[in-house]
Amino acid sequence: MMWGQSTLVRAMLVATVALIGFNLRPFMTSIGPLAGNIQEHTGLGLQGMALLTLVPMLLMGGVAFIGPALQSTFGARRSVIGALLVICGGCALRLLSISGWSLVATAALIGLGVAVIQAIFPGIIKREFARHVGPMMGLYSAMLMGGGALGALTAPAVSSSTGLWAVGLAWFALPAAVALMLAWSFLPIDAGMSKAEGAARLLLARPRTWLLMLCFGLMNGGYTSVVAWLAPAYQERGWSAGASGGLLAVLAVSQALSALTLPLFARNSLDRRPWLWLTLVMQGIGFAGLALAPGYAALVWVIVLGCGLGGCFALLMIVALDHLPDPAQAGALSALMQGGGFLIAAAPAWLVAVLHEATGSYKAGWMGHLATVLVVTILVLRFCPRRYARAMRAPVARRAQQERLLPAATVMPTHDMR
Repeated sequence: MMWGQSTLVRAMLVATVALIGFNLRPFMTSIGPLAGNIQEHTGLGLQGMALLTLVPMLLMGGVAFIGPALQSTFGARRSVIGALLVICGGCALRLLSISGWSLVATAALIGLGVAVIQAIFPGIIKREFARHVGPMMGLYSAMLMGGGALGALTAPAVSSSTGLWAVGLAWFALPAAVALMLAWSFLPIDAGMSKAEGAARLLLARPRTWLLMLCFGLMNGGYTSVVAWLAPAYQERGWSAGASGGLLAVLAVSQALSALTLPLFARNSLDRRPWLWLTLVMQGIGFAGLALAPGYAALVWVIVLGCGLGGCFALLMIVALDHLPDPAQAGALSALMQGGGFLIAAAPAWLVAVLHEATGSYKAGWMGHLATVLVVTILVLRFCPRRYARAMRAPVARRAQQERLLPAATVMPTHDMR
């Protein structure tokens, strides 16, 4: 009987992880398909529309740096529950948005809640699923992308059926409320996560932390641009809001499937680089197709690009957690990677809008992302697992010294594990 209860609670915890991930992207992916309606009723221009993506991404970046402090002050469980309450309230407030700036304000509010969860949740996953980090991070990432698909697909449908574009954005308060109830019921009491804040300060001294930020930021810059401008790009080519939203949904479903399956394929590989390079090749093909042949095989470009973006996101999250064995320190590294990464990723969607206004086309923006894919392909060479201990040795050793009050010589190994 006890075994059955334990299994049920564990299953509900997995469901909680999945549904929390599911609620982190619909608020962004629902914007693109309704861009025409939003611009018509709020007066936002292209650069104003870009703020609906840029502002949340800036918050995701900035809040990630204080995520460990929030976790130490309020606890991981309370922080996640509070963040879900903010997401639910922000989505509901979109029903009352009557101006462009009020819509931007709701984007900031929801982005704040998403930022807190993204900063804290990977450490919870590593703690609660220590033997299954890869598959669980894959599930979390896949559901995150799946929520994006739901946002793109249902927002225009709900808007059309109700005749109110705001309802198409606001109804995502409902799944957020369900996630809130599950988190309240099944997220475990905090334990063993208090070291994150001190570890974060030390991790910022390591070049590897900044390298992870750069790779994550450049990759997510492609995601934010596609989420913001894929649907409008095809609406310019005569596609309807529903059809362009469907294209964005296909992108998100492809991301979800890739984020779920590639970590499973890579779970027995200590070296994740071959899988990362596969995702980067797919991104290159997708961006090249959108730039050079947008009217030909659009569905193919979107599927390939989605697989590349989703798989790369999940694998980079796993690579960050692979660097350190301690869940608190690994969670802090993941939070910092996301913090710097999302700050970098906030700009590209706005830059694509600027390039479009200058050239009258999205081609220059897509080609810019193709160039960043080539840069990340080179940077990924540095992620050799045999070098992880050497790359992260100083923060771990200094943290151990502080906690155990041992001399540095006793905690700093002399070998480099090569």
